[in-house]
Amino acid sequence: MCLSYTPGYFADHWCSKGHVLLCVDGELHTELEDGRKFTLTAGMSYQVADNAEPHRSFTEIGAKLFIVD
Repeated sequence: MCLSYTPGYFADHWCSKGHVLLCVDGELHTELEDGRKFTLTAGMSYQVADNAEPHRSFTEIGAKLFIVD
């Protein structure tokens, strides 16, 4: 599934669902519940398993993502 986040998007919850995520364009910040933070730019990806590391994402400039749940 392709998904676009508009500039200023901020997730309103911690997500426990697993994902494989590829940042196609823009920049996405992901924060884990334990406080670690990661930034994805175009061409970068990450994966997380179900119930492994609760996370939430935000973007200041917008991002286009390819996500597999």
